[in-house]
Amino acid sequence: MSDALHRDLLALAQEAARRAGALLRDGRPADLAVAKTKSSPIDVVTEMDIAAEKLITDLISGRRPDDGFLGEEGASVQGTSGIRWVVDPLDGTVNYLYGLPTWAVSIAAERDGETVVGVVAAPMRGETYHAVRGGGAWATGAWEGERALACRPAPPLDQALVSTGFNYVTEVRAHQAGIAARLIPLLRDIRRGGSAAVDLCDVACGRLDGYYERGLHAWDHAAGDLIAREAGALTGGRPGERPSRELTVAGAPGVFEPLQRLLEDFGAWHD
Repeated sequence: MSDALHRDLLALAQEAARRAGALLRDGRPADLAVAKTKSSPIDVVTEMDIAAEKLITDLISGRRPDDGFLGEEGASVQGTSGIRWVVDPLDGTVNYLYGLPTWAVSIAAERDGETVVGVVAAPMRGETYHAVRGGGAWATGAWEGERALACRPAPPLDQALVSTGFNYVTEVRAHQAGIAARLIPLLRDIRRGGSAAVDLCDVACGRLDGYYERGLHAWDHAAGDLIAREAGALTGGRPGERPSRELTVAGAPGVFEPLQRLLEDFGAWHD
């Protein structure tokens, strides 16, 4: 794929993420309520999730009508161009519902099943992260210009700060809590931010040494996974596999491998 197409896809993803982020940040109603639920009564969708996805898909399809879509709130178009957009219009919906700042807009562009562009906008941080496959990972924020991202040098595992997330299905969440309880004595500590996209970007930024989670969909990790890898992190699922619903793992080289082995040994990928 040409550098020019890379640049076009990146610019479009950045514009869509910026506009959706502004809508979510500035348009949040004071009486924001749950519009519907998904996997359980506590796995919620708000009217703003739906509005942000419509903004993103309308903008992109208006510029590139032959592209496909996979979106969390229902966007599903096959497309004929070979490009598919994987969109999470609001990653961290429960945080957003409660007025917590850790939420993001995540947009990735795939070609032939491989992610080639990723953008994650975190409006309440004032930061946006982006990557093009083979071009490194970058961020804009309160500093001037773009900043190159690099994951942290690997500490010993017992000094690693690792983040995770929990499913909204009670039985799965209980199992995940047991895995976390087994891991905590082996790590510096565990964090739970509430947005997979932000956690993956924090690995890229060196703010976390590692991250893992079970139950993610493609839209949760597509952009953040590319950004983390382009910042030098390793990512995957179960040993030898790509990130999947069973397991997503990311970490600095030297943290990723032992963390992945522990998660496999502990059965983090199943009940």
